Amino acid sequence: MEFSWMIGGEAGFGIMASGLTLSKTFARGGLHVFDAIEYPSLIRGGHNTYMVRTASREVHSHTGYIDMLVALNEETIHLHKEEMAPTGCILFDGMHEPEDRFGVHADISLFPIPLGDIVKDLGGQPIMRNTAAIGATIALIGYDLSLFENLLADMFKHKSEDVVRDNIHVARAGYDFMMNNHPGGSGIIVKPADGLRRMVVSGNEAVGLGALAAGCRFYSAYPMTPASGLLHFLAAEERNHNLVVKHTEDELAAILMAIGASHAGVRAMTASSGGGFSLMVEALGLAAMTETPLVVMEAQRPGPSTGLATRTEAGDLRFVMHASQGDFPRVVMAPGDAEECFQAAGHAFNLAEKYQVPVIILTDKFLTESHKTVDGFEPVPVDRGELLDHAHLDNITDYKRYEMTDSGISPRIIPGHRKGVFIANSNEHDEHGRYLEDPLNRTAMMDKRMKKLEHLAAELEEPHLYGPKTADLTLLSWGSTKGPILEAMMLLKNSDITVNFLQILNLYPFPREKVTRIIKSARLTIDVENNQTAQLAGMIREYTGMKVDEKILKYNGRPFTPEEIANRVAEVVRHG
Repeated sequence: MEFSWMIGGEAGFGIMASGLTLSKTFARGGLHVFDAIEYPSLIRGGHNTYMVRTASREVHSHTGYIDMLVALNEETIHLHKEEMAPTGCILFDGMHEPEDRFGVHADISLFPIPLGDIVKDLGGQPIMRNTAAIGATIALIGYDLSLFENLLADMFKHKSEDVVRDNIHVARAGYDFMMNNHPGGSGIIVKPADGLRRMVVSGNEAVGLGALAAGCRFYSAYPMTPASGLLHFLAAEERNHNLVVKHTEDELAAILMAIGASHAGVRAMTASSGGGFSLMVEALGLAAMTETPLVVMEAQRPGPSTGLATRTEAGDLRFVMHASQGDFPRVVMAPGDAEECFQAAGHAFNLAEKYQVPVIILTDKFLTESHKTVDGFEPVPVDRGELLDHAHLDNITDYKRYEMTDSGISPRIIPGHRKGVFIANSNEHDEHGRYLEDPLNRTAMMDKRMKKLEHLAAELEEPHLYGPKTADLTLLSWGSTKGPILEAMMLLKNSDITVNFLQILNLYPFPREKVTRIIKSARLTIDVENNQTAQLAGMIREYTGMKVDEKILKYNGRPFTPEEIANRVAEVVRHG
């Protein structure tokens, strides 16, 4: 069983809240969910959509077809009628079908329902049309209305019993209207599954949960889509986790505050999108020169400049790899789903402290704002690296913050101990932190810092290979394309093409050996990326000397759908 549902209308209609509510209703019935949102970069108005895809199996991505479209205005029908599944249906606000049936194909069923009148008759607010529409949806697919009613009760219990009662009345009125007027339903059946109540989390929330589990105690950020969700999530958790969340005046202040907090001994993090990260770049170098642990989430959206502020792209890989002047070690990781976002946050704090380097978690709008059901998360054990305590410092007579060591890692302290005095500034320095331009010292300090990369590379999780070890073709990708690719592989199972997929989770230091080994064993390689220049394919060429055979690229501000990838893979195979 699979079902894709989309609600659409103007901004302000409550589209986002409605979609998430239905996702949670399905999840409470033990179903798996993936949802995705689209909205323009406007303060008011514009067309918004929320797609919910549910199934009794794990769902990795949205899809390119709609089984049921809930249209809160006529524009929604005209914009999305071509995306309807062959026997799909449209639920719209009205009493009767128009004579032209909105020009939709005859196989598409239309279900008019007077949403506005239902809400008005019950004395509700216009925005409650969505609640009636979800009730009507549940009637049309034969789902369990009590799961929705119980969810409404939980959602509104902090307001008042009246609010809970009114919402449930509206939901039941929408449900009853469809049961009375269309008792045969839509022909689509969606039933609760195993009854396990799964979590419904976005990528932003998963990164936030991972950070909290890792002991993050300071988060500073300036709001910027699509990273703003992380700020909102952590701000709401501030009092529950002994956490300080600072909404700063700009992005430069955000990263500098995070560096300061980390220097003072707490686990600290900041985040932004590409434009905001551009402003952080000089300070990134400060963290590198002072060897201060730092975790940054860079949530990509299409650039350059403001670009498409509320759409998705994965075009900042090369940027974050090389951001800031000079050579210095860093880590760039690119989780592909909510589970990996949680894990990435935990590993990022450990790596940042163990190697005293900046760690960048590279996400994007599609990953950070989409929701996925998860059974739970496995916390990453905390490793704070070589952090000296007072007992150690009591026995030290000459503390050297930047001491030369075989690993390049110098023992770190929390400032405040009388024997732990050192200088921290942005200039090249000696082992005590004193400014020094001596050429031998410069060479030694550069070598010391860069030496960390050797040990870092050995510790990073290797790329994941999905599917059979040998296949007709191997897909290569990173980040949020993971979900659509996994779904595309399911579609291709019905063809005579065998496919596997190499997902590169940690992009810098680049996992040269495994990528080389997989590509050498592949019969045909196809790079799948959400950018125009195939940045991963370029990295593969740079670090392995090997050229990817074909590329499937998309850069119109929207994520891949599984169908797009499957069709283009089949086309590549057919035409070579």
